[in-house]
Amino acid sequence: MYRREKSLVLKGGGSSSALYNNLSVLPLPAKQLTHFATVHCGTVTVVSASSADGLPCAHRQLQAKEGGGSGGTPPSILTQAAWCVLPSRTLLVLTSQKGIQMYEADGSIMVYWHALDTSESSPGQAVFARGIAACGQRFVCVGTSLGHVLVFDIPSKGTNITLSEVLEEHQGAVTDIAAELCEQPEGGLDLVTADDAGRLCAWRSGEEFQLVSKIPASGCPCPSVRLWNGVIVAGYGSGQIRLYEAASGTLQAEVAAHARWIYALDVAPLSGKLLSGAEDSFVAVWGLTCNPDTEGIEIKHCQSECVMDTQICGARFCDPEGRTFAVTGYDLSEIIRYVQL
Repeated sequence: MYRREKSLVLKGGGSSSALYNNLSVLPLPAKQLTHFATVHCGTVTVVSASSADGLPCAHRQLQAKEGGGSGGTPPSILTQAAWCVLPSRTLLVLTSQKGIQMYEADGSIMVYWHALDTSESSPGQAVFARGIAACGQRFVCVGTSLGHVLVFDIPSKGTNITLSEVLEEHQGAVTDIAAELCEQPEGGLDLVTADDAGRLCAWRSGEEFQLVSKIPASGCPCPSVRLWNGVIVAGYGSGQIRLYEAASGTLQAEVAAHARWIYALDVAPLSGKLLSGAEDSFVAVWGLTCNPDTEGIEIKHCQSECVMDTQICGARFCDPEGRTFAVTGYDLSEIIRYVQL
């Protein structure tokens, strides 16, 4: 069971926009700190809190500007902020209507700016980037409204970041991207991408990314997706959560999890706990287990919490075991935390 703890207040009039997966969490056990990031319009608010007592100790706000500049141009609308943790480096990645910005983990220095190509868009078509994930040893993948997945090659230090590949399997706007949360054999499937039509693609990263399986569009958007132990966990606008075998695309389980649109999913890799947050004001904790008899994946409901009169737009575990988690809501000026008893 989880209980609600003291919330983290977003200073400076900050709140959270109604965006998919609008919360990122970076635990730093060695420093006894946890960083939280949430987006509102053209601003990212980063809050640092002590892991020991949960008290906030630092705030930072970052703004997206065309070209990544610091003056002259008005802020563009941000669509997501997420930390990308690679073996040699951690970056804070922001996506917007204009492009992609990459910062050092604390947000102090911008190391890369990538402008979106608008030449392929139709007149009146919205152009934006959305969906962020670190993958493999040195890649950061970012989705776009054109259905492309941009693969960036990240050096261990410095600013020599390059666009190494563009994946073009999606026909609709990319909604979310997730990397495998558990250690896999070298050359194993390690990335999943989702789009507005509900189509899912599973990939194997490398010098050239390889498409392993494709799950057809369901006619309902898939705003949030996770990849855990070779299982794709997908949350849909219908309120359903579906579990697929990633290698084959076979549906293994399905549950009517929420009454309204699911905005966020997360999995605690060491325990198999699943977290879901939706428009219906509920955040739910589930348990994922492998049935030894059928070798299939099973899902079990553990607990639900209602955040009254709040459209939940972000939900993340704060540690690999899933002992704590955090929640953001549309126009909510705080980050709500829950701790396991």
